[in-house]
Amino acid sequence: MVSRRHFLKAAAAVTVGFAGLQRHALWAAPSSVEYGYGPLVPDPEGIFDLPKGFSYQIISRMGDAMDDGLLLPGEPDAMATFAGPNNRTLLVRNHELTAGAKKVGAFGEDNQWIDKIPRGEFYDWGRGTDPALGGTTTVVISPEGQVERQFMSLVGTVRNCAGGPTPWGSWITCEETVLLADDLYEQDHGYNFEVPARSEISRAQPIPLRDMGRFNHEAVAVDPQSGIVYETEDRGDGLIYRYIPNEKGNLAAGGRLQALVVIDAPSLDTRNWKETLVLPGQPMAVRWIDMENVHSPKDDLRLRGSAQGAARFARGEGMWYGREAVYFACTSGGPNRKGQVWRYMPSPVEGMPAEEGQPGLLELFVEPNDGGIVDMADNLTIAPWGDVILCEDGPENQYLVGVTPEGQFYKLGHNAYNHSELTGSVFSPDGQTLYVNIQKSGITLAIRGPWV
Repeated sequence: MVSRRHFLKAAAAVTVGFAGLQRHALWAAPSSVEYGYGPLVPDPEGIFDLPKGFSYQIISRMGDAMDDGLLLPGEPDAMATFAGPNNRTLLVRNHELTAGAKKVGAFGEDNQWIDKIPRGEFYDWGRGTDPALGGTTTVVISPEGQVERQFMSLVGTVRNCAGGPTPWGSWITCEETVLLADDLYEQDHGYNFEVPARSEISRAQPIPLRDMGRFNHEAVAVDPQSGIVYETEDRGDGLIYRYIPNEKGNLAAGGRLQALVVIDAPSLDTRNWKETLVLPGQPMAVRWIDMENVHSPKDDLRLRGSAQGAARFARGEGMWYGREAVYFACTSGGPNRKGQVWRYMPSPVEGMPAEEGQPGLLELFVEPNDGGIVDMADNLTIAPWGDVILCEDGPENQYLVGVTPEGQFYKLGHNAYNHSELTGSVFSPDGQTLYVNIQKSGITLAIRGPWV
């Protein structure tokens, strides 16, 4: 097996052009060459397989009694970690639930504990009988890795799927829905919300970030240099957006929503479904167009953007900032619809007038077209050493998959428990622990091992 250190040293000498060719043909690499941490070892408990020397700990389960008197909701999805006081780790976690999911909601099977939270702290109270059951929970983890407390930190939202951390210590959680107010819901849905990372029991103000657009949100990533927020849209013909806030670090103060256009290929179909229009490793210069009527009551934002030249993507999902770039997954991209991972490299003058002369660059990072390598990547994160860590959301066996900076794949973990998708992969602030969810089981794992 090629050692990790040897591979990373050698990879640094690989040219960009060769790297692109390598990524385009990864499935042809000799099976005897391994990257990452070696073969997975079957878990005697039948929950999660990991490489030799690694271990996991179940830190929470759906239905656990929380410290605010509620139950830990089900359907955990994307997460982020933050450094807390006295070497604590703060884990903020999404829950992808609707108003009808009472059996796995926080308030009991009949919502009998809804009064434990004041009405004003709900975004959608559901007239006091059927509140929206999505939102976020925050977990406070001790330096020894034990859960000290967990509590609801945002309530009354719908299908909180992914999101992204901010450089100023908060989590942007995204609603993957375009529900309008009706007999069940008091509010329109399809917005992003900001959740401060706090160690004490508290809830975020349920303020929708309306200028970031109303659409089938998935994830966001914040460029710490510019403060610009990038957004994915989970639709088969979705767009990639960016939000330029009026005040850096204050998203609620309003801003401009724009959509990505490939300069030399207006209305580019990046999905590669019917024909291959984009090859891995070929940077494409982009520009950004302003979007109007971003609240989009007709759910036509992407259609209007495409008509103006915006590129179409195959179900934009997880997104993360790392290695001075924004990485994002398109779950059903590629000829076999097994997924793509893209990389956007912002301009040095991103969002400024000079950007026209120094545009940002978009690149198809990897497109394996083989479910045995990656089967519909969803959430993703960037490891402290630079690898992309993907969560699979395919129909059968689901894996954590690592991708090296030069595009080599390796299996990092396997859900041996059921066929549920894996969600929320994220490292602790010190880089020593990887957290991940088995979504349908409502289990959050902490994975530790010899990372480097």
